Amino acid sequence: MAGNDDAHVDEFIETEGLVPTSHGRVWAHSRRRGAAAGVPLVIVHGGPGFPSDYLQPLDSLADERPVIRYDQISAGRSDRASDRSAWTVEAHVEHLEQVRGHFDLSRFHLLGHSWGGFLALSYADAHPDRIASVTLSSPLVDSDRWMRDAAALIERLPKADRSSLLAGPTDPGYAAAEAEYYRRYFCSIEPWPLPLQRAADSQDAASYHAMWGPNEFTNTGVLRGQSRVDAVRRLTVPSLWITGADDEARPETIREMASLTARSEVRILPGTHCTHLENPATYETALRSFLQVVDRD
Repeated sequence: MAGNDDAHVDEFIETEGLVPTSHGRVWAHSRRRGAAAGVPLVIVHGGPGFPSDYLQPLDSLADERPVIRYDQISAGRSDRASDRSAWTVEAHVEHLEQVRGHFDLSRFHLLGHSWGGFLALSYADAHPDRIASVTLSSPLVDSDRWMRDAAALIERLPKADRSSLLAGPTDPGYAAAEAEYYRRYFCSIEPWPLPLQRAADSQDAASYHAMWGPNEFTNTGVLRGQSRVDAVRRLTVPSLWITGADDEARPETIREMASLTARSEVRILPGTHCTHLENPATYETALRSFLQVVDRD
């Protein structure tokens, strides 16, 4: 009987369902090992509109703690938004709070990637008592700073690509130049890893355009001019900042942002915006170590 008990506590338990929000239902997934006792981790994807599939490899942390991720409204397996009032940061904070309540989490670690970092900071600012730590993975923190960084990255492209991007989408070389930008700064693996391709295949262009714009280096949506620098300054919990050496979220910017809050740790890894896919072992080791330390404190 003891052997059966041991087998039971080592089993991975997965659940998924649709969580009601004021703008429709969002799909949420939980994975945990029966014996895992760590503080839960909630993962928030980027985009906006780029579903959580590309972050599925982080489910591997469920051997130590429950891992929860969800698709934001209109993305992936979630409902399409009921109206345009869904395209606000405040609405997304509300949806994340509904996910937290669905899983009855009193306190949890929060990880946000890219735009998900902006959302994680917004949530931590609104509900600081809920958060054990924040991991900001290649985060958007300040839209104007992101655009200045994008301009600097465009300057590194070959002259023909720079010229096409400056000329605009009607230029014959624009699509190829855009693809080169993504290859250098978004994901360098060709073809894209399956989790990333699955996310791309089910992304929601409407929410991406409404909240951000037509591409990573053109900001025309509701996030234009928005910043969460003050939310960084108000952070009181430990924070881990991870970015790639060739990331859209430039290391110089990430170090500067992390310096605005106490109890911050910065890790610059080889790779681009998807360094968690390009260097999974190094990324996972850094994240595990950080979460374990916070759990012990």
